[in-house]
Amino acid sequence: MSDAPSECSRAGCRDAAVWAIRWRNPRIHTPDRRKTWVACPAHVGYLREFLAARDFPLEVVALDDDRQQDAGGALDRRCDGTRS
Repeated sequence: MSDAPSECSRAGCRDAAVWAIRWRNPRIHTPDRRKTWVACPAHVGYLREFLAARDFPLEVVALDDDRQQDAGGALDRRCDGTRS
């Protein structure tokens, strides 16, 4: 994964992300599969609540910590309220 700054996953936001939200939809993802959205400080709560309202298992970690854990993964870039 690149060390280049990531943009917040909230639709329309171009702020630098500092948080990683790792989540999965248990209806379609196996327990070992995780998707990652990244968030700026202003939107981490919104994105977390968006996922929590759907009862998706999730964790929020500092983006640097997430990059160290998952050096080869890709980030899902946008949260616009639609399912990916």
